[in-house]
Amino acid sequence: MATWSNLGIQDANSPLMEQLIFFHDHTLMILTMITVLVGYMMGTVLYNKLINRYLLEGQTIELIWTILPAFTLIFIALPSLHILYLMDEMNNPAVTIKSIGHQWYWSYEYSDFHNVEFDSYMKPTNELEMSDFRLLDVDNRAVLPMNTQIRLLVTAADVLHSWTIPSLGIKIDGTPGRLNQGSILINRPGLLFGQCSEICGANHSFMPIVVESVSMNQFINWLKNN
Repeated sequence: MATWSNLGIQDANSPLMEQLIFFHDHTLMILTMITVLVGYMMGTVLYNKLINRYLLEGQTIELIWTILPAFTLIFIALPSLHILYLMDEMNNPAVTIKSIGHQWYWSYEYSDFHNVEFDSYMKPTNELEMSDFRLLDVDNRAVLPMNTQIRLLVTAADVLHSWTIPSLGIKIDGTPGRLNQGSILINRPGLLFGQCSEICGANHSFMPIVVESVSMNQFINWLKNN
C-alpha cells in the first residue's frame, strides 16, 4: 500500500502491474532523453552568436526531425498496445467474483458458489483495532486465492463507481445496468488496499476496498465457513 512521502508506484502484486511498471519506466526514459536533447539544443541556440543570413531551408534536418519523432512514437505505442491486449485477455478463470458498488459500500457475490455474498463497509474509527488502517480497513474483506486466474465482474446499483487496487494494476468502472469485466492474478499472499476511484457522492472517499490474498486451501476453508 502507499505510505507517507511515497513518490513512486506501489510494489506490483500481479504480472499485469509488473508490465505496467516496466512500461512506465520505459516511457519515462524516452521522455528524459527527449527533455535533455531539447534542453541542450535550446541552450546552444540561446548562447550561440553565429548566424547564417542566407540560410533559407534545411531539408536534411527537417527530414531527420520528422522521422525521429515517428520512430519514438512507435517505440512507445507498441508496448502500450501489447499491455492493452494483455489487460483484456481472459484465460480460463478458475473463480468468478462480482463486485457491486453502492452509495457508499461494496457488495460481493461469488458466482461459482451458492449463497456466498456479503457487504463490505468501511470500519468506523471507534471500532478500529491497533493493526487496522484508518479509512482503509473494512468489516468484510474480499478473500481471493493467489496464483489463480480470477474473473472480476463490476457493476453499480445507483451511480458510477470504480473498483480499483493500484498494486494489482486494476481499475474497473462500475456502471449501473452494465457489467464490466477484468482479470486478476495475485502473485503472493497478503492484504491489498484500494478505494473507489469515481466521484460517487458525498461519502466517495469512505468506501475502501480490501482484498485478502490467501492460498487455495485457505480459500476453500473460508468458503466452507461462509
